[in-house]
Amino acid sequence: MENQYCKVGTVTSIASNRNAISLLEHQYQTFLGKANDMKYADTKLVEFFEQKAEKIQRVLENMMK
Repeated sequence: MENQYCKVGTVTSIASNRNAISLLEHQYQTFLGKANDMKYADTKLVEFFEQKAEKIQRVLENMMK
């Protein structure tokens, strides 16, 4: 039997993706939308989505430089 290598848990850099900026922009808009949709429902979840959006925004700003 031949050795098999599992790729579960491997990480691929997002910078290696040609569409990285558009993917990140889409994720940023998605997280902001979710935060706005839940603004009056669950404040902890809203904070989580806003923090995710902020992190993505920082990554986008670094990629644009």
